[in-house]
Amino acid sequence: MTAQTTNEMLAHKRGLHHFPIAFFAVLMGLWGWVLATQAIAGQFPAVLPLAEVLRGVATAVLLIVAGLYGVKALRFPQACAAEWNAPPKLAFFPAISISLLLMATAYLPFAPEFAHVLWIVAVVLQGGLTLAVISSWISHRAFQMGQLSPAWFIPAVGNVIVPVAGAQLGYVELSWLFFSGGLIFWLVLLTLVINRLMFHDPLPGKLLPTLVILIAPPALAFLAYVQLVGEVDSFARVLINVAYVFALLVLIQARNFAKLPFALSWWALSFPVAGLTIASLQFGVLAVSTIHIWIGAALGAVLTLIVLLLALRTLRAVGTGVFFSPEG
Repeated sequence: MTAQTTNEMLAHKRGLHHFPIAFFAVLMGLWGWVLATQAIAGQFPAVLPLAEVLRGVATAVLLIVAGLYGVKALRFPQACAAEWNAPPKLAFFPAISISLLLMATAYLPFAPEFAHVLWIVAVVLQGGLTLAVISSWISHRAFQMGQLSPAWFIPAVGNVIVPVAGAQLGYVELSWLFFSGGLIFWLVLLTLVINRLMFHDPLPGKLLPTLVILIAPPALAFLAYVQLVGEVDSFARVLINVAYVFALLVLIQARNFAKLPFALSWWALSFPVAGLTIASLQFGVLAVSTIHIWIGAALGAVLTLIVLLLALRTLRAVGTGVFFSPEG
């Protein structure tokens, strides 16, 4: 065996050892893009072929990421345990079940039986991860305010996604259970995060893009709520308009993002925009509001640009091994 071959094997081993759980946030962004494109295709049928291609691409990427992290879990369980015990990374574990929930929702109109089975698996995983993460938060006594970031919304976001497909599959009461839990923990975490942003040190540059996650919970809660009640009522209007308010606040801060080096946390830009895109389109259809349909279409175009740029930067970073180092 040559020295070069040995070095390559060691580099591969180190890279897999440091394969980050945050890669599942990439999957959330991709599946959000798929669902947003499908929603746009409902109003603009010419987009449907693109949605079908994106669904296939997202499926392939999910299999790759899940496979690599599964191998890491088998070969380097201590590395996964270290991520679980690291407060900034712990919240990303429910991104696994969220990705499966989004995948099930995307496949529901085209392969309902497959989507049904996948949704059940995802719900069980989501419930287990939510309880485990929140239990870890409650029992942990070493958290500092500086460790809190909008990424902590991820477990709550997963719960409010459950009814989007769950109500269509007939799991109404179970959907209300997850919706209620997700909503209350969103409100609790929202209070903590706003307190952290206003009265403590600014977010580190690497986490600054996670501010966009503020948009996701109310946008997704709107989608879940209208699935459960079947109409746009006053509470639904509150939810979607809260999402618009957060979107405007984040837009004001967006100029600061360009100064930052690229990291996986940048994928936080994609999923919330996807959620707001779908929510706008859904509101437009249910409330017969043409302006909201066009807002959704415009957000979809912005989302496409965001995801393409993020994918390009991610592929470039993967090629250089940036994400597979202890610092990545």
